[in-house]
Amino acid sequence: MTDQTTSYTCRHCGQRHDGPPLSYGSDAPAYWSDTLAADDHSGLTDEQCVIQGQHFFVRARIVIPVTDADTDFDWGVWVSLSQANFDRMNEVWTTPGREREPSYFGWLSTEIPIYQPTTVNLKTRVRTQPVGHRPLVELEPTAHPLAVEQRSGITLARVRQIAEELLHAQP
Repeated sequence: MTDQTTSYTCRHCGQRHDGPPLSYGSDAPAYWSDTLAADDHSGLTDEQCVIQGQHFFVRARIVIPVTDADTDFDWGVWVSLSQANFDRMNEVWTTPGREREPSYFGWLSTEIPIYQPTTVNLKTRVRTQPVGHRPLVELEPTAHPLAVEQRSGITLARVRQIAEELLHAQP
């Protein structure tokens, strides 16, 4: 039997899908390209990225409350940090209590295609979490649709709409 709250009929294809997923993520910052993999001053791991020894990124999460369910929606994103903040984050990466660190300023470095205008370069605060957990991103409280959704929350209907848009996005 299919749980009606975790499955839906897609408006684009008419098929029933499990989900909708409550989390989406990006494998690399918007500025990364596969050609950088050969550059000695660039590197990409699951959690961090350095581009040409000059641009520093950390993988983080934008959490959005789902207002009509007992859950949250999660965007896995990349945020650029200054070298000093990136170095400090690395210093405390495995240190218990690191969540007491002050937040770091950063620029959102992930293009989330369902939002207009672009999500790249939105101002953020990055809050370190306990060891083993990705940092959380707080967007600057602007009128950008992503920032509004983070502040106000979204409904399960919006979660389904996001799933439909991403599942059927044009390449």
